[in-house]
Amino acid sequence: MALYSRNQSYGQPVSPRRRNIGGGILLALVIAGFTICKYYSNSQFNEVTGETQHVSITPEQEIALGLNSYPAMIEQYGGLHPDADAQKFVKEVGQRIVQNSDARQTPYQYDFHLLNDPQVINAFALPGGQVFITQALFNKLDSEDQLAGIFGHEIGHVVARHGAERIAKEELTQGLTGAAVVASGDYNTAQAAQMIAGLVNMSYGRDQELASDDLGVRFMVQANYNPEALIEVMKILEDASGGQRQPEFMSTHPSPENRVQKIRDAIAKYKK
Repeated sequence: MALYSRNQSYGQPVSPRRRNIGGGILLALVIAGFTICKYYSNSQFNEVTGETQHVSITPEQEIALGLNSYPAMIEQYGGLHPDADAQKFVKEVGQRIVQNSDARQTPYQYDFHLLNDPQVINAFALPGGQVFITQALFNKLDSEDQLAGIFGHEIGHVVARHGAERIAKEELTQGLTGAAVVASGDYNTAQAAQMIAGLVNMSYGRDQELASDDLGVRFMVQANYNPEALIEVMKILEDASGGQRQPEFMSTHPSPENRVQKIRDAIAKYKK
């Protein structure tokens, strides 16, 4: 009877569910293949860094993206600081770095802004050249060289096209996440894929931070600022954290003590 039961199943048609699973896997492979091909086929050579990068947008699009995002960033941090002299000083330091370094070779529209936020210690750059520092961080600085160190680092992000790289990388990980969902039809799989994608992008962000430290030192030396001031900035950031940091692996920024040695290496490389 058992043998008869097994043979009886041989002629049964494949269930719709089984066909759907097979079709889903095929479609997932197509999506994943297209996403990967698109990512690796979009590459441009960066004259300043000497690297070939996977980016999907042009410098002109980066500039437009930064300018379009500018108002929201201003609003998020309480607007621009009302001190006109402080704003002028911030812009002068930033432009001195740009005009006297390799950043001048790039097509970006650099501008520098002091934000009216006395609580959040932060500095950041948008794609295309809009650079910001909050009042909270600005007030902790003791010298123009320290401000130049922060701006050199942020200009490094712009020059190295880190924003464009992140956009391309997120397009890649989103495409692969979508392929995983199609293949399995399981939301839990989608969550796992997104978590893995997030960790990949976090790690990539830490590499970008270290690369920007290196470029920041390079630009400071070219503009005749003291690059040792960037190490002082790391100490300021470490003190401001109060020792309450996430483990480096789960942070988008390398720990200050990790960065200090990399900065020293960059100083030895560029200050000859």
